[in-house]
Amino acid sequence: MRLGIDFGTTRIVVAFVDRGNYPLVVFENPEGVAHDWIPPLIAVQGARRVFGWEAWAVQEEPGWTLIRSLKRVLGAANLESEIEIAGHLIPLRDLLVGLTSSLRRSLLKHSNLSIDESEPLEVMLGVPANAGSNQRFLTAEIFRSAGFRVLGLLNEPSAASIEFGHRRRQESSARQPVKVLVYDLGGGTFDASLVDLEDRDHVVVASEGIESLGGDDFDESLAELALDVASVPPADRDSLSQAELFRLHEECREKKEALHPNTRVVNLDLGKVRPDWRPATVSVADFYQRCRPAVQETIHAVEDLLDSHGLGISSSNGEARVDTLYVTGGASELPLVSRMLREVFGRAVRRSAYTRSATAIGLAIQADSEAGYRLRDRFTRYFGVWREGESGRTAVFDPLFAKGTVLPGRKQPPLVEVRHYSPVHNVGHFQYVECSHLSGDAHPAGNISSWDEIRFPFDPALRDVPDLSELPVTHLPEAVDQEIEESYSCDSNGSVVARITNLSGGYHREYRLGRWKPLDRRVTPARKAKARHASQG
Repeated sequence: MRLGIDFGTTRIVVAFVDRGNYPLVVFENPEGVAHDWIPPLIAVQGARRVFGWEAWAVQEEPGWTLIRSLKRVLGAANLESEIEIAGHLIPLRDLLVGLTSSLRRSLLKHSNLSIDESEPLEVMLGVPANAGSNQRFLTAEIFRSAGFRVLGLLNEPSAASIEFGHRRRQESSARQPVKVLVYDLGGGTFDASLVDLEDRDHVVVASEGIESLGGDDFDESLAELALDVASVPPADRDSLSQAELFRLHEECREKKEALHPNTRVVNLDLGKVRPDWRPATVSVADFYQRCRPAVQETIHAVEDLLDSHGLGISSSNGEARVDTLYVTGGASELPLVSRMLREVFGRAVRRSAYTRSATAIGLAIQADSEAGYRLRDRFTRYFGVWREGESGRTAVFDPLFAKGTVLPGRKQPPLVEVRHYSPVHNVGHFQYVECSHLSGDAHPAGNISSWDEIRFPFDPALRDVPDLSELPVTHLPEAVDQEIEESYSCDSNGSVVARITNLSGGYHREYRLGRWKPLDRRVTPARKAKARHASQG
């Protein structure tokens, strides 16, 4: 069975391959109610852990701690990250593998799929367009550990472009090339990708993203307004338990998702949070005013992406143009989003009929070997290493893989970059960096992620020393006689492996590049501590 899995911030959506069709998987919760998604929730009580709809069911029971929006921490997380829950540190990997294992059990036992437990589940996974190598590796790793067979990873807006192209082929016999900009506003992240479509060939021209902006922020804005309207004092807000915060944000999410263009007020039942709290009525105009800066930020990202490639939306003045701005992602259902997009981009805006599931459907299409779609994605960040310059007086950034570099196809050989040199030190100290932009002097800029350092023994006398971290890096005159080769390979998923070889000494070491052992291993479920830190319910 082949599946496309959109591992979202607030929803996990799965589509499956069924003889040229790509329907959504329907799950049954503990009460027997059917849903076409699973909440990526984790509930912890001592040594007990439950996931998905089971975690949803226990969130009001005393003693449980509920963790939500975990996807937002993956960019900063690593294989040894931990989350502090009720005074205890729990490995993040254990929680994530527990969640993906629970998803696998739900697919086998509590869904509309008719499959045997021994049948392999082959999956294409979605990741944000701005996801770094570490997040891509972690995403694939937790699904492999749960028993899935990972076919590959695909940027979420790129997957949505496949769904768009597939539907376009079904609706029309037209096969002329089109240029599409996918606007994907999800629960926790925003991504935009510019894609050239010609029949079944899709080429990603460029992508941009905002890693901490999405529907969660709209929920928080509505919650803050509701507490203001209800005159809830600061002391009561600060005393909200984790379970009460969860109920507050769920009430806001449900009412937000029920909004339509003619809604004027939002009635929120704060009694669901605390029985003695009175209802709150929030003006939709006030709510939209709070949300407007976040939506405007996404529009600026789209405009920057277009400007960087000399493109516009309209062809009235003869400029190169984008044919369609395709709107996907659950948070894009907020009426304000379509309104603001149309104010800027006019009739080119086309909202997907499957805003919450376009990514999963596109992933399933890509997983289908019979569909024949070919997609070429690109590096969405610069990936490189710091090197010494001017005999050690300056640091120079060497971008091994430039932003915009086309990734290999699924069955193509990896990209390879090689460096040769003679060293001057006893130990090579490599510091790798990913960044969204380069400054004028070619240094990392914008959104920067610094990976942990690796050390390689240039001195053959150190070849068998397993841990070089305690050895000082010193100049070694005889090191110049050694010839060093650095080889970096990148596969279709954007994962980078480094192989450093002392050609003269005849030995090498291999590293999968990522963020492995940071100084502080603890991560928190999201960026707003009051609203999202895990605490005892």
